[in-house]
Amino acid sequence: MSGTMSKDTEIDMEEVKLNELDPEKQPMTGDGQAAGGEKNGSVKLKVPDDEVTFTGLSKEELMRVAGTPGWVRTRWVLLVLFWLGWVGMLAGAIVIIVQAPRCKPIPEMNWWNEGPLYQISDLEAFSGGMDGLEAKLDSINQLKVKGLVVGPFHTVQADQPNTLNLKEIDPTNGSEKSLMSVLAKAHKKGISVVLDLTPDYKGTSPWFSNNIEDIMEKVTAGAEYWLNLGVDGIKLPDLSLASSASNWPKLQAAVQGNRTEEDTKANVLMGVAAGVSAPEASLLVNTTGVDLLLSDLLSSKNEGVERIRAMDTLQSQQRSVGWGLGASRNDHLSKLANNPGLLRLYQLLLFTIPGTPVFTYGDEIGLQAQEGESPKMVWDIEKEPSKEELNEVAEANRTEQVAVMKWFTSLSDLRGKERSLLHGDYYSLHSSASSLAFLRLWDQSERYITAVNWGSQPETLTPLLSPTTGEKLPETAKVKVSTDENLEVDSSIKLDKITLGPGRAVLLQFPFMG
Repeated sequence: MSGTMSKDTEIDMEEVKLNELDPEKQPMTGDGQAAGGEKNGSVKLKVPDDEVTFTGLSKEELMRVAGTPGWVRTRWVLLVLFWLGWVGMLAGAIVIIVQAPRCKPIPEMNWWNEGPLYQISDLEAFSGGMDGLEAKLDSINQLKVKGLVVGPFHTVQADQPNTLNLKEIDPTNGSEKSLMSVLAKAHKKGISVVLDLTPDYKGTSPWFSNNIEDIMEKVTAGAEYWLNLGVDGIKLPDLSLASSASNWPKLQAAVQGNRTEEDTKANVLMGVAAGVSAPEASLLVNTTGVDLLLSDLLSSKNEGVERIRAMDTLQSQQRSVGWGLGASRNDHLSKLANNPGLLRLYQLLLFTIPGTPVFTYGDEIGLQAQEGESPKMVWDIEKEPSKEELNEVAEANRTEQVAVMKWFTSLSDLRGKERSLLHGDYYSLHSSASSLAFLRLWDQSERYITAVNWGSQPETLTPLLSPTTGEKLPETAKVKVSTDENLEVDSSIKLDKITLGPGRAVLLQFPFMG
């Protein structure tokens, strides 16, 4: 029997061996056996049912760890470092604020200091009357002007003071209702309106030839009437004579007496001073109490030395001084500037000079002055002519007028944006018989140098800034605008010598240097 069992055991062991497969031929399953229908090469992994998750320290464990001496010291070190850093940043900020240059306070400005004034002495020639003026306000507004000076157009007969009525508009010029419409529309556009109340504007003497005291009474009454209707100021001729009247203070009170700290807009008392020197003009500003004095210094003084001396004298009173070339007599700029180059030159000069630029209607397009009569204003110059209207000479004139107007508008816009040009300090740099140069700057704003040569020959200007000013010129500056073909816009030029062609001008710019 034992032999039988031994044989059976050997048979069983053989079957086991036969049933075992070669490991290389076993299916790649997780349990070592091929699942039903699965092919060799598939892998089946068994993922434990119980996943291990990290729960962190419990509150009790965290408190035990946080209370150990090592963590206590670490927390204190980090806290001290935080507060030291905070205090350091605060101290640094204070040092920066203390050491930084303080901004210069903006001077008190009135509306007549913020942009050019635009004079319209002949409404019929400008717009066909008062109704036409209202229709042209949109075009005027594009020039960035801040005020219109209109008139005179009151009722009077030449050299007849008994016919003077400053409260009534001559019917040939329009009606009071039309003027009120002009005022309303102009004010909506931010444009102020000043009335010229020259008493005898049709006669030989602006104040007639008799007792100025009686005329001044009528002017004061007329001023009160129009100011109560919304007019923003009055303009008077011959300030030297007007201010000599004993009742001049009464007129002042009528125009300026309603000013309070709450007023957002003041009325302007504007006077003309023709034929006076710069010191005399300065004295008039100081003694008459006038808000704006319009002189003829630029047109009466032809040499650059005289003009720069006048600017030197009046620059400290720039918020009370108006400048024009012919504007004091309602003449057009083209009367002095008889070519397009000079037109641009004098526009650049007026927009960058320390004071208020004053223009006569049409100066923005170079409207040609006519002897003895007002030139008719030209409109729609940007409109292309039809084939029937096409004329080579007329088209060339139109193209030039468009270019001059764009130049004018760009300068007006620049002056309104740049503090150095708007109300900045002034320093003379150079002057000769036919040229001049000056510097305009304000606090930490961009600086500007105006250089002009109205002579018939090229000229080299040598800008020199007095060391007593405390300011310095850089070695180079950038060309902002130019009428000289040799000085391209955005190019850089050296300031030791500025060469300008005949009848050429340039405006240079350089940054605040600290």
